[in-house]
Amino acid sequence: MRSRILAAAIASIALVFGLAGPASATNPTLHFSKAYVNSPGSDNRSNTSLNAEYVVVSNSSSTASYKLTGYTIRDRSSHIYKFPTFTLKPRASVVLHTGHGTNTSTNLYWNSGNYIWNNTGDTAYLRNTAGTLKDSCSWGTVSSYVYC
Repeated sequence: MRSRILAAAIASIALVFGLAGPASATNPTLHFSKAYVNSPGSDNRSNTSLNAEYVVVSNSSSTASYKLTGYTIRDRSSHIYKFPTFTLKPRASVVLHTGHGTNTSTNLYWNSGNYIWNNTGDTAYLRNTAGTLKDSCSWGTVSSYVYC
């Protein structure tokens, strides 16, 4: 009996601190929810235009926080973003903008001077610190954005 209680306690702690994956691979609580891959206006590489290109990572759990420190987001061309010290709280989302800016609890910045996401098709991959795929979002040709 004590071993079952201890195992349950360890599993709960691991989930809260982002050490465990989502409860189900078919219904992940940590996931991409949107990719805005074609920023409005002309692609002039201004910081405003770069920051209008983004992906959104959401936590749909009502109780679990995810420690994303060291997680990565990449595209098919292996442009890689590595999360700084960051925790995504329950029922929260974070927007990862392509351009430059000051990181907050709801907005992070890739600090790229070039566009990352291809309007004609691409895939966003979210991997944990061990390199395990946690979620992906793929699209073909889109005019502006896609819900994942």
